[in-house]
Amino acid sequence: MSTQQFATNALHAGHDVTINGGTRAVPLYQTTSYVFKNSDHAANLFSLAEPGFIYTRINNPTNDILEQRLATLEGGIGAVVTASGTAAINTTLLTLLRSGDHIVASSSLYGGTYNLLNVTLPRFGITTTFVDPSDPENFQKAAKENTRVFFIESLGNPKLDVLDIKAISTYAKEFKVPLIVDNTVATPSLLNPIQHGADIVIHSLTKYINGNGTSLGGVIIDAGKFDWANGKFPEFTEPSAGYHGLVYHDALKEAAFIAKVRIEGLRDHGAVLSPFNAFQIIQGLETLEIRIKKHSENALALAKWLQEQDQVKWVNYPGLENSEYYELAQQYLPKGQSGVVTFGVEGGFDSAKVIADETTIFSLLANIGDTKSLIIHPASTTHQQLSDEQQEATGVTKDLIRLSVGLEDLEDLKSDLKQAFSKIGKKVLK
Repeated sequence: MSTQQFATNALHAGHDVTINGGTRAVPLYQTTSYVFKNSDHAANLFSLAEPGFIYTRINNPTNDILEQRLATLEGGIGAVVTASGTAAINTTLLTLLRSGDHIVASSSLYGGTYNLLNVTLPRFGITTTFVDPSDPENFQKAAKENTRVFFIESLGNPKLDVLDIKAISTYAKEFKVPLIVDNTVATPSLLNPIQHGADIVIHSLTKYINGNGTSLGGVIIDAGKFDWANGKFPEFTEPSAGYHGLVYHDALKEAAFIAKVRIEGLRDHGAVLSPFNAFQIIQGLETLEIRIKKHSENALALAKWLQEQDQVKWVNYPGLENSEYYELAQQYLPKGQSGVVTFGVEGGFDSAKVIADETTIFSLLANIGDTKSLIIHPASTTHQQLSDEQQEATGVTKDLIRLSVGLEDLEDLKSDLKQAFSKIGKKVLK
């Protein structure tokens, strides 16, 4: 484990400047494949007898540096980058689970993740029970004999509920299942779930880590602390038919999971991150700590301002002292609460759509974590596929507007929202 601080690791971890001509910047290795020294060398690579690069769907030098850097920042033993955050979640779950297995998940998940667990995975015989995560005991109550995973978001999107990771991890350990934490909104700069008991951490690199809205990506980070030989995961203790009889736990010990993600998950599902996107994401990662501090400052200030506006019914931001998540935020996110703010407006559904339509600095689009400020009305867009009851469980109300607060001047952001508020009556009456 690195003894250096976050900002230093974000700039240097994983990159040996004595290799490849002494490049100071991380090189972009835009290649599909790699020349073997001879047939024996190729055989050793395929049998895992020696490390090296085989094919970019499995590994790539640029991706490798990004993986090492992210594992260092989250305090894990290894990482695998994927084509998107959704690909990271799907690859993780399909690496771990088989037909008949069960997941206990927080109900306050991103709409795409909720749909994956609620609609898509059941077609493969994998079911999910969604629970209110505000009471960690709900995970214990929902666990079954066939439960194999607890899944949560450290900071829910868009509910912005701060979860008690340590308490939930206690119940995961009781049932001998891994706790998977999607840490996208919080970022490793503000929160390291592994320190609080998480076994696997996932990010959509598309969001704050990249930070400029140019590149999709995801990552799976392994804490290296889970006992895959506890009897519930035969995929790790029995010979793998997909990899010439390899017994992952025997051969790879604490790295069994992250190795299986790479040599079977990436190989078979193919959700690989392109080296060009890895290169782009590395550029964003270098400034993450500076950016997320400013995102958090702007978001808190804007949330306080929104509370004073006549058109605003309620404001949700865990950094506000009147937030029901304030105490947990001080425990888990003392350095800042990230850049997402939600609020409701007078006039409900129709008024919320007007505001989303009328802003000029806030861009109406389906993303968060950009340096530019973003806005969306989830009930009519990202969460429209969910029933009213499911929307409510994920924290989406008809009047909710989600802001991803960027790095612009705060007074300009206030002015933009204020002029949008002035359009509510005129547009709704029409």
